Amino acid sequence: MSGRVSLAANLAANASPNDTVFIFARAAQGPRMPLAAFRLQVKDLPMDFRLDDSMAMAPQAKISSAAEVIVTARISKSGDPIPKSGDLEGSSAAVKPGTAGIKLEIREV
Repeated sequence: MSGRVSLAANLAANASPNDTVFIFARAAQGPRMPLAAFRLQVKDLPMDFRLDDSMAMAPQAKISSAAEVIVTARISKSGDPIPKSGDLEGSSAAVKPGTAGIKLEIREV
C-alpha cells in the first residue's frame, strides 16, 4: 500500500523538525499490533510512503494476511512508538491491502 503523508498546517507549530514520525498499518479487525511500520522525521514531511509485507513486524502477521487495514501516521515527541498525550496523529479509513493513493494527514492531537 502506498500514499502520501502530510502535516496539517494548523498543527505545524506543535511539531519540531526532528520529532519522530511513525507510519504503520494494522488490521482493521483484530489485534492492535502493527503489521508493518517505518519511521521518519517531521522535516521529511510531506512524503510519499509505501508499506508492504517486507516491513512486517512479525513473520506470521503481514499486511497481505488482513482483509482490511488502517494506516496511521503519528508524530511522537519522545521518539517512542507507544502513543502518549500530546502526540499528533492522522489515520486512513479501512482500506484493502495493496491500496495506492492513500492521503494521510496528521491533523489531530
